[in-house]
Amino acid sequence: MTLWYDGPLAAFDTKTTGVDVERDRVVSASVVVQDAAGGPPRITRWLVGPGVPVPAAAVEAHGLTDDRLRRDGRWPAPVLEEVARSLAEQCAAARPLVVVDAPFGLTLLDRELRRHRAAPLSRYLEHVSLCVLDPRVLDRQLDRYRKGPRTLTDLRERYGVSSDGTPDTVADALAALEVTRAVGRRFAARLERLSAPELHTLQAVWHAAHTRGPQAWFARGGAPDVVDPAWPLRTELRASV
Repeated sequence: MTLWYDGPLAAFDTKTTGVDVERDRVVSASVVVQDAAGGPPRITRWLVGPGVPVPAAAVEAHGLTDDRLRRDGRWPAPVLEEVARSLAEQCAAARPLVVVDAPFGLTLLDRELRRHRAAPLSRYLEHVSLCVLDPRVLDRQLDRYRKGPRTLTDLRERYGVSSDGTPDTVADALAALEVTRAVGRRFAARLERLSAPELHTLQAVWHAAHTRGPQAWFARGGAPDVVDPAWPLRTELRASV
């Protein structure tokens, strides 16, 4: 029997104008499909003209300038439709969807769909079962006492996944696939009896548990910050614009 971390996986990644899921915009996206570990990837990528200026900090992170996006980016509405339908296709094919920090990536996609298509992501997924593998959640649960950040860069280093250093969605999606497979192999004794759908359910529980500590810390300090325990999509905190 092929274990989930050696079998078919798809990965979804975006670059954006910032880190506010309610207000920021997608500027590029990729879906990468791999039918087996080590197999050739099938890549679909999109470039989006967001219709708003890209802040300097975002340009520094991903290199996509206003000029480049105006020249090569497509109108958001059809791109977002294509991205959502691509994710639905992966779910229909029973391919687990790898998304690093799923509550950010999937929530921002949901808000963009509401903004440009007047439809939530759930409308595109209503006839399929969403199965997400988030390597940040998996790593945090399985190696919970390790200190330090768990960005994709950190996870690549931790699990020995190389990168060509290109900060684009395809490179990051491919890296996320390999990190997720590496997590599965490293913790095979604890994971091999679990199917990907079972892990999807468990990650929601694990993520909620992980948010309790930060939320209690904010509460003790009197800060208004709210750490959303929802996974793989956040609840709608305020109206998108």
